[in-house]
Amino acid sequence: VMLAKEPSIRVEGFSSLELVMCGAAPLSEATLSEVEKRLDTRVIQGWGMTEASPLVTSCKHGVSAGASVGMPIPNTELRLVDADTLADVAPTERGEVLVRGPQVMKGYINNPKANAETLIDGGWLRTGDIAYFNEQMDLIIVDRAKEVIKYKGYQVAPAELEAVLLTHPGIKDVGVVGVERDGLEIPRAFVIKQADAELTAEEIMDWVAERVTPYKKVRAVDFIDEIPKNPSGKILRRALREID
Repeated sequence: VMLAKEPSIRVEGFSSLELVMCGAAPLSEATLSEVEKRLDTRVIQGWGMTEASPLVTSCKHGVSAGASVGMPIPNTELRLVDADTLADVAPTERGEVLVRGPQVMKGYINNPKANAETLIDGGWLRTGDIAYFNEQMDLIIVDRAKEVIKYKGYQVAPAELEAVLLTHPGIKDVGVVGVERDGLEIPRAFVIKQADAELTAEEIMDWVAERVTPYKKVRAVDFIDEIPKNPSGKILRRALREID
């Protein structure tokens, strides 16, 4: 996001850059394309987790869809299941990703409870990530299952709303979380404005509403100076939820 949106980035400093591989959190096609155009380079995505040593899928530039994390690496199997029942869902439907392969861990040390919850029958690892396959069978990561906002029975992925918000020229960075208001969980966006941007919360909510289905609308906006992130760039959503 910084490479795409930060005005102080010196483009000439990246003249020898040939390839960027992005992981840690879902990257929207719009942000990916902006980095490629701005730095005259190629950007691909990969996906995995520490418990899978860590790579599970990877893109091939020009072959895989930009918004996807590609296809499974060799000797790796994937399944999509209902996160509650663990019943298989169709590849094009959203479900929790299960992984099986030689890179999957044997288990957490001295933690049988976590092992029972994470490693299930057949040698499958529950990842906690919600995803689906596109027509080319590239995997599209939606968000972490525990981060999905449940608004009036509908599921809203914070990463999807962040991707939409980041296409606004006046927004430098953003984080979205679910918060409780009047007995409902609603999407709340924390926004960093570009230095020269004059935006109001209402303008941002109206702008998003024009681009998403009604149940996905952002229903609260706050302006902050910094989005809390860990060293690998993942948004620390717990820290955002703690903001009054």
